[in-house]
Amino acid sequence: MDAARALTLLDELERAVERRLRHLGDDAESLRHDRADATADDEHDPEGSTLSGEWAHVDALARAARAEQDEIRAARERVASGIYGVCEVCGRPIADARLEVRPTARRCIVCAV
Repeated sequence: MDAARALTLLDELERAVERRLRHLGDDAESLRHDRADATADDEHDPEGSTLSGEWAHVDALARAARAEQDEIRAARERVASGIYGVCEVCGRPIADARLEVRPTARRCIVCAV
């Protein structure tokens, strides 16, 4: 895969992750607001999940998105250094089809299993 196509894919992925983080930030703000409500007794509400559980879920998704941003940065560095698309285990090329689906892939299909 050429560098221009790789960067296009990484740009698209980065925008999607940034959108996801914005939505998760909105969700976190909503939960903060709900938690501040003195009448929100989520620990004793048998009808639904607790605010704490929802908070943990949003936090885990945000951490995963930030880790994905780190992977995107690392992939950009591989593009810049000319090693993008080379398996970090065996040194063979990573198939373009794999990179199209997973632009941050570090390993070929064989080594990823």
